[in-house]
Amino acid sequence: MNLNDITITNDFMFGYVMSDPERCKTFLEQLLDIKIDHVEYLEKQKTLESRIDARSVRLDIYVEDGITVYDCEMQTTDSPELPKRSRYYQGQIDANLIEKGESYRKLKKSLVIFICTFDPFGKDRYVYSFENICREDCSIFLKDEAEKIFVNTRGTVGEVSKEFKELMDYFNDPETAEKSSNNLVKDIDAAVESARSSDDWRHDYMTWQMYGNEQYEQGVIKGKAEGKAEGILNTLWNLLNGGVISLSDAAKQAGMSEEAFLKTKPV
Repeated sequence: MNLNDITITNDFMFGYVMSDPERCKTFLEQLLDIKIDHVEYLEKQKTLESRIDARSVRLDIYVEDGITVYDCEMQTTDSPELPKRSRYYQGQIDANLIEKGESYRKLKKSLVIFICTFDPFGKDRYVYSFENICREDCSIFLKDEAEKIFVNTRGTVGEVSKEFKELMDYFNDPETAEKSSNNLVKDIDAAVESARSSDDWRHDYMTWQMYGNEQYEQGVIKGKAEGKAEGILNTLWNLLNGGVISLSDAAKQAGMSEEAFLKTKPV
């Protein structure tokens, strides 16, 4: 991939640009139509190590304002695993918030947010928000303060602000930044341009790509050791869904066209 072609929807670029606390705060405010007093904690590409197994969760944005913890992920590949990924992420965030034996009252409200460059549920909505309610009586809410939000950058249904729409337009087409009246869009676009011209950022990006390649190679070895041809494809899909590699890179590694690779998506 040409580094000059990388946009805000790239997983690594998104985490990098949102590593600025004030920019991230404004972004979350426009995305969720809320006011955040301040950002107390922010770590780019944070990894939460699982206490259950060796799997880990890499978070594009992981911030809290003292009351709510926000995890925001960029998702460019449609995957049937997305809802369960949101469940897993939320569980790991909770496990990271309290130590064993501590009161559950210490758990903060948490929002797991996926920004999707596709419609994850096929209803053309800008936003799909989920929280736990009673199926027998929908007026009863569990009040566990755990929410999952899926943002569709190509949505058309629902009431959203002008700022939100211009933000989504930018995600879909960076060229819209020039005519945008949203100062956040212009700020993000300037940050993307600055990153692409930075030697430090380019070095960091290549290091991140090398890590993805190492993960791929380990998956190939594991797949061959298990005697399962699908092991390699599963590894590629995991890397693709996690934003480590692009669709074109995954297809190239698999030795097939992008169209053929998409047909191998796990059910």
